[in-house]
Amino acid sequence: MICNLSVELPVPGFRVCDLMRLQLQAVIDTRWPLGNDVPLRMNGELLAWCEFEVIENHLAVRLTELA
Repeated sequence: MICNLSVELPVPGFRVCDLMRLQLQAVIDTRWPLGNDVPLRMNGELLAWCEFEVIENHLAVRLTELA
């Protein structure tokens, strides 16, 4: 069985052409309030809330609360 995990952040005004122009180390303004946890979904169902963390040069999520 395949499980798809997703972290969802709203990015107002972000278009496909913006996605096509992304470069390494680009920063995208999500307007997500600093310190607010983000939803983690598995196959579309809310699984937990998490926060972003940088480990060495990788972006990771740390679970903070189960749904």
